[in-house]
Amino acid sequence: MSIFNLLNIAIIALLRNKTRALLTMLGVIIGIASVISMLSLGQSSTNNISNEISGMGTNLIMIMPEFNRRGVNTGNSNVESLKFSDCEAIRKQAKYVKDVSPMAQSAGQFVRGSNNWPSQIYGVDPSYLDIRKYKVVSGTSFTEDQVESYAKVCIIGQTLVENLFPDGTNPIGEEIRFNKIPLKVIGVLEEKGDNMGQDQDDLVIAPFTTVQKRILAIDYIQMIVASAKSGEVADQATEEIENILRARHHIEEGKDNDFEVRSQQEMLTMMSSVTGFVTALLAAIASISLIVGGIGIMNIMYVTVTERTKEIGLRMSIGARGKDIMMQFLAESTILSLIGGIIGVIFGIFVSYVVTTILKWPFVVSGTSVMLSFLVCTATGIFFGWYPAKKAANLDPINALRYE
Repeated sequence: MSIFNLLNIAIIALLRNKTRALLTMLGVIIGIASVISMLSLGQSSTNNISNEISGMGTNLIMIMPEFNRRGVNTGNSNVESLKFSDCEAIRKQAKYVKDVSPMAQSAGQFVRGSNNWPSQIYGVDPSYLDIRKYKVVSGTSFTEDQVESYAKVCIIGQTLVENLFPDGTNPIGEEIRFNKIPLKVIGVLEEKGDNMGQDQDDLVIAPFTTVQKRILAIDYIQMIVASAKSGEVADQATEEIENILRARHHIEEGKDNDFEVRSQQEMLTMMSSVTGFVTALLAAIASISLIVGGIGIMNIMYVTVTERTKEIGLRMSIGARGKDIMMQFLAESTILSLIGGIIGVIFGIFVSYVVTTILKWPFVVSGTSVMLSFLVCTATGIFFGWYPAKKAANLDPINALRYE
């Protein structure tokens, strides 16, 4: 029997019972749609996390004091293991580091007239803006001279503009107070929006010496922020920074560091591994419905063989071989599975598009997952259709003709 005749007979047989065929395909549709949507959403989530981490800065590297000593968390803001001289050593000695900035930060209330707003003030170098991809859209940034003179100047984010200057006054040149310390606004940052659940516009940036000496009254820094020259050398930059600081802090070989170095790539790898595991777990759970759908196909095909016993006997009596009968029923089960798979892929992509649009994630559909779904559909149709088809092929023609 030719392949065209085989497909024609199989399609005609399925069209006789459209409702049954549709209900049989439903399990496969749900299974494939679940797998496609889970894999797509997992990839979209990974890409979204990657974009948000990249939005934190260019090849970002953070150096913090080690604040977990002998199982006791001492709070890293009060650990004095990092000095400004460490920052300068990294700037001069690290050949894979592009920019570096010290950081001292504090939280408090910002006040202008009758308006006030709780926020964070970050004391940094001018290079911090390049590291974190911040742009001054109005006014100017502060200078190295202002850093050296502990100048009472600051750059504010759009959230501060909206809450401290609701009347539309131009903030440039205006004075705001932070815990009773006056600061002159010399610049406004470009709006960046939320990142990793944080409002990136809710901040004030000032010379690190101003925050360090005038606000916190400390002689150490709480963090060092750096950027590697490129993503390809981020690991080398991280290792380089660690070696420089170990030498400066006189840490003997085999002893633990009194600081932590975390790279953007390290954060991305950690988050990607978590989302990848969750995606694989959800896809595995979703694939269970494919097994249920396959069992549904086998059950319906078994019933179909029983209903069409006399037809099978008639075909055999006029020359149809057992192989032809088996191929006919295998074709029916495979067609059911493939059509269900196509509908499932379309539905899964649609669900993924809707969810990613609502969550404002990048929409991603892997061609590999779609191709794999079609292969799984074909395998499901053949595997679960084989037993009913084998049963039909083994029927005795005489007994089949007598079947009522």
